[in-house]
Amino acid sequence: MINLSHADNQIRCVTNFQDLVSTPFHEEMNAICWTRKLQGDFSEIVKKVALNENVMALDPEELRELTLSEQGELARKILLNDLKLLKAHGASPALNLIRCYERDDAYPFFPTDVYSFHVDRSPVPTDTFLCTYYGESSEILSNAQAEQKVLVPEIRDELKKLYHGANEGFESFLSEHFFDLHYRANPAARPVSLGLGNLWRLAVDHPGSQVLPCVHRAPKEKTGQHRLLMIC
Repeated sequence: MINLSHADNQIRCVTNFQDLVSTPFHEEMNAICWTRKLQGDFSEIVKKVALNENVMALDPEELRELTLSEQGELARKILLNDLKLLKAHGASPALNLIRCYERDDAYPFFPTDVYSFHVDRSPVPTDTFLCTYYGESSEILSNAQAEQKVLVPEIRDELKKLYHGANEGFESFLSEHFFDLHYRANPAARPVSLGLGNLWRLAVDHPGSQVLPCVHRAPKEKTGQHRLLMIC
């Protein structure tokens, strides 16, 4: 069950895929959730796949080749169906098995990896879809509870020390290095966990968007536990 008590009208819950993709974002609402309690053993699939890198894409053929129990088969059918639904919608979903993501240590005071609260940006209208089937789940944060890091005076001063061009090019510098996509949570902020099995649609920063993009981040994985994530 998703705790919406502190979501600030950010989230709309729906009960089917069609409503997930067709419900328009508006005002503060920039996250839509198809709430689901899935059947099947997704951990069996995670354990059956040899993970030799930090992030590995699991393609449908590899998934079909796995020898699974009845509960594992139920989980596989759900994964294949979600892939089918998203592809039919025109998305390009990836099913990822994740040990951990690469950390950004280029600028220790301002990491730009996915563990930092951030928004997605696209040059064309699109949405971000994601579902965690196993492992720790992602979090979102209402825009009212977040602050764009490049607007924080002390952070902005540090960024200016990295920039050596003309003043009028500073904003372009922030965008080119993705600094302007990252946010920090306000002291009283309460992130919302996206939970397991729920399929989410998040607003993206793109031309013509009528709402603010959804602020979100990847979770820190538990040691020894991999994640199974659908994202596009």
